[in-house]
Amino acid sequence: MVMRWVILLLIVVTAAKLKAQYPPLLQIAGKEKQLFSSQVNMQQTSVASDNFKVHYYECVWWVNPAVYSITGKVTARFNITRPTNTIVFDLTHLLTVDSVLANGQPINFLQSADESLTLTLPGPYNAGDTGSTVIYYHGKPPTDNAAFVQSTHNGVPIIWTLSEPYGAKDWWPCRNGLDDKADSIDVYIVHPAQYRSTSNGLLQSEITVDTTTTTFYKHRYPIASYLVAFAVTNYNVFSQPMQLGNTTLPFRMYVYPESQALFQQYDYLLVNAMQVFYNCLGSYPFNKEQYGQTQFGFGGGMEHQTNSFVTSPNSNLTSHELAHQWFGDKVTCGSWQDIWLNEGFAEYFADFVYTERSDSGYYQPFVNYDLTVATSKPSGSVWVDDTTNSDRVFDTRLTYAKGAYVVRMLRWVLGDSAFFNGLQNYLNDPRLQYSFARVNDLKQHLEATGHTDLTYFFNQWYYGQGFPSFNVTWQQNINNYATVNINQTTSDKSVAFFKVPLVITFKNATQSKTFIVNDSVNNLQTSLDIGFTADTVLIDAAKQLLSKNNTSIKLAPATTTVNDITVYPNPFKYQLFISIKNPAQQKWQVMLYNTIGQKILQQTFNITGADALLQASLPLYLPAGLYFVKIDAGDVHEVKRIVK
Repeated sequence: MVMRWVILLLIVVTAAKLKAQYPPLLQIAGKEKQLFSSQVNMQQTSVASDNFKVHYYECVWWVNPAVYSITGKVTARFNITRPTNTIVFDLTHLLTVDSVLANGQPINFLQSADESLTLTLPGPYNAGDTGSTVIYYHGKPPTDNAAFVQSTHNGVPIIWTLSEPYGAKDWWPCRNGLDDKADSIDVYIVHPAQYRSTSNGLLQSEITVDTTTTTFYKHRYPIASYLVAFAVTNYNVFSQPMQLGNTTLPFRMYVYPESQALFQQYDYLLVNAMQVFYNCLGSYPFNKEQYGQTQFGFGGGMEHQTNSFVTSPNSNLTSHELAHQWFGDKVTCGSWQDIWLNEGFAEYFADFVYTERSDSGYYQPFVNYDLTVATSKPSGSVWVDDTTNSDRVFDTRLTYAKGAYVVRMLRWVLGDSAFFNGLQNYLNDPRLQYSFARVNDLKQHLEATGHTDLTYFFNQWYYGQGFPSFNVTWQQNINNYATVNINQTTSDKSVAFFKVPLVITFKNATQSKTFIVNDSVNNLQTSLDIGFTADTVLIDAAKQLLSKNNTSIKLAPATTTVNDITVYPNPFKYQLFISIKNPAQQKWQVMLYNTIGQKILQQTFNITGADALLQASLPLYLPAGLYFVKIDAGDVHEVKRIVK
């Protein structure tokens, strides 16, 4: 679900394109937090029993957009996981259950204020047994949870649903947790004939009898309860095929008549995004059916499976919801603690689309936005430590902005090949695809393709809080080598040091050179061959890392003498060192002679750096006395007198 505050007028574009790219999606985060909070505060988390798994729903819903109510008939086929004679569904007590059938016969049931519907099955069931029930109900869903909404557009009534995270129980009986997906669903929507309805999967039929239309949708992929949805109003419908490899995917849009021209003008943006995701993430997860978009009145978007609900054709919004078909729908987070697996990736890939299309100039403003928001406070982890707190689950700064940046940094650390191969392996893992995953499932796949241990990465960026600030001090010698010291401070004490590949760029008015330094310890010192006289250092110019308040300081050179050679200690006992400041050559020879001209040793050294400290390997039983050290490199020939 999109929860980003809008960035307006970040780059200069035409008025028409600006309207499509940046619609006024104000306070989306606040609305969704309010939605989540109201459901949590009413204790509307799942109370369904864990002694059964639903594998199929047939849902028949009677609705009229002009009337705030729903009448339903929901058939659930299930598998029993342990011996029992009762099962419990999630359903608000504000809806009235009229009757429940099992094997065609009425059974006892009990609705409770804790939003449970307990069914007494006809006889005991053992683990492995299958069963089915038919639940008839009606009433007015809760009005304060925004899961079932009646409103208007252009004076015309509309009903739409949005169930994330716990709202499904507000309008239909189901298992509402992150532990069960039905293998398939059939949806029948019965409504006045002047309207059209939309839901998950493929449209099978629209049959009108007198003044009533029954619309039938079939969906044959596993689906979480919160991703089931429908909407009814006077929709205009248009479609076009998308060619994805050898597959022709239907693309069907349900829009308000007053918005059709705008959606048709910019539908190419979504078609392009689909192609981008197909190329980097693999096949569209539901390519045997379709992808659809439905216009609704929420103020943002929601990734209903095969049919995203959106408010406008805004490219970032529609790309975000499309990315959710892979991250969130095909593979769904197994706990709201790991909602980053849904939202962080959708946020990142919505931005990523811009780099692959002609409007790549939009990418950097969105990266800047994520960086600014993520570092606006010093603490907070992407991992959600309190799933009953709406501000933590749907936190704009942590779940979305920082979450997207963590994905960006994973790509930077791993490289494109390991990153994208790891994501495809994760999405196609038979244990995870069309099911649920936790963050360690993703981590293991990325480690396998990257041939590396990412424990440190997730500890510091996912579970840890805050971000680093880098201070780089450097001095350059007369041969254009630079001695660089990298110091790091962190914004939150939960992470003492962030291990990162840090990009440092040296530049002057006409030249630049970039280095990647593995910043593995604090106060790291390294020597770099610049090749020209630099006047400026840029730290992470491309903003690959989550950091803030970075500084660089150029120090005056310690010496300006080329090939400044010192041999010590003198006198020496067992060890002999040769210090060379500002070496002008790379290959050096060190020779040791006694007083009668005999060569006792000769060693060759290759120097790469601003300064060098060479250690001569002396014979174990070198007699005391006077010796001469000869040092040669190119046109340098220097002799030092030393005593043992």
